[in-house]
Order: sequence, then C-alpha cells, then structure tokens
Amino acid sequence: MDVYEAVDSRRAVRAFSDEPVPKEVLERVLTAATRAPSSGNLQPWHLYVVTGEPLAELKRTATARALAGDPGDEREYPMYPDGLASPYLDRFAAAAAQRYESLGIERDAPDRPRKIATLNSEAFGAPAVLFCYLDRTMGPGQWADAGMYLQTVMLLLRAEGLHSCPQVMWTVYRETVSRAVGADDGLVLFCGVSVGFEKEGAPQLRTGRAEMTETVRFIGV
Repeated sequence: MDVYEAVDSRRAVRAFSDEPVPKEVLERVLTAATRAPSSGNLQPWHLYVVTGEPLAELKRTATARALAGDPGDEREYPMYPDGLASPYLDRFAAAAAQRYESLGIERDAPDRPRKIATLNSEAFGAPAVLFCYLDRTMGPGQWADAGMYLQTVMLLLRAEGLHSCPQVMWTVYRETVSRAVGADDGLVLFCGVSVGFEKEGAPQLRTGRAEMTETVRFIGV
C-alpha cells in the first residue's frame, strides 16, 4: 500500500470482526515498527500484545466494571487539558457528535456513559489489543516518541489490510490491564490499540479535519 493511501485510509474503527489476526502479521508489523524515530534512540515503549482467552478475560473483567458503574482507577495523566477552548473544543465536540451518532448512542440518553464505557471495554470486538507502556522515569519527549511509534504501527497495519483504534480509555482500568499483562509498577499505561479486520456492513465514520492552512504556516517560501 502506498504510504499516502495508508495515511488517508487510517481511521479509528469501532466495529471489528471476530476474524483472528495472524501472529506472523503482528510480528511483521511490530518488527518493522522498531524503525520508528525516538529521541536519542531510547525506544522507550514497552508493548504487550493480548489476544485469545487472555483478552477475552480482560474484556469480561473491564466490561463488568463498566456495567457496574465503576468510575475507574485513579488517572495517572489527564486525557485532555483543563479549560479546553476554541478551536480545540470545537473540533472535539464535532468529532464526539459524529462518533456517537455512528454508534447509535443518543446524546441525551441517560445510559450514554455506560454504553460508551461498555463498547470501549469490549475493544469494539477487536481480536487483538496492543497495550503501550512507558517507564515512569520518562518525560514528555519520550511520550511523543511513543506516539510516533504507535502511528508507525497503525500505518503498517493498514499496509496489511488491518484497521485499528487507539484507546486511551484503557487507562481508566489500568490496574485491571496491568494485572492481565504483568506490567510492573515502574511502568505507566499510555494507551491500548485495538487491532483487527473491520466488521462488514458496519458504519464507516470518517471525522473531519482542519484545513492544512489552519494549522500550518510557511515561512520563507
């Protein structure tokens, strides 16, 4: 797949089929992704690939917490900054409206938070989830490195005909995840990435993007 096609076709898929992802495909993707850039070549990411019965058990445990109205574990980092303002808040609101409409969740439904939490805790049916951790001693630069690494992984997945959905939501159940993967206390969960083949017939959401001219300035050209 051409790299431009991979970038253009990558989107957060929220409906996966139960078709397993071959281990050799994941190994090929994750081997190639080791070439992702990182400042000082620290390669600070620690990745756990969970499939099969271990993933099914993790989903059951997380979903039970969601259905019980469990508010989740104490957050170790904020998902979004406080006081989010325009244009960022506008983009967030527009994307959220599109996302939940595609999932059939009404904006004012009283059980909306629980429905959202349940869909997330089931990883949208994905047969594989990648959990990315960072050493607690790492700083903002290494968190940026982890983002570049995961973007590389997601583009390589597209080259294999697979889709993905990055989910910071898993940090809400970080203690459950850490027990499942055996991550020690010296690591902090960055996010999970659901991986699989898109479910046939599922609504295909493609959120809008700001025009390039809104976020880019050319100087000296």
